[in-house]
Amino acid sequence: MEATNREIEDLFPEKKHVRNPFVPIGALVTAGVLTAGLISFKKGNSKLGQTLMRARVVTQGATVALMVGTAIYYGEKF
Repeated sequence: MEATNREIEDLFPEKKHVRNPFVPIGALVTAGVLTAGLISFKKGNSKLGQTLMRARVVTQGATVALMVGTAIYYGEKF
């Protein structure tokens, strides 16, 4: 029993496209700030490292807020 292409397409719907391009950008910024903070700690600059860790928390929170906001916004559209 062979399945037609249409039946196969119905089984595997297309993946949702990224709706908010700022979410991956926020994730990259968060990873960059985290990396910079870890490097600062390794070099012995604990004051800068602590500041960068606080900045990481802010960027991570903003990224999560973008994700939730996008989910709420597009969740109501469908």
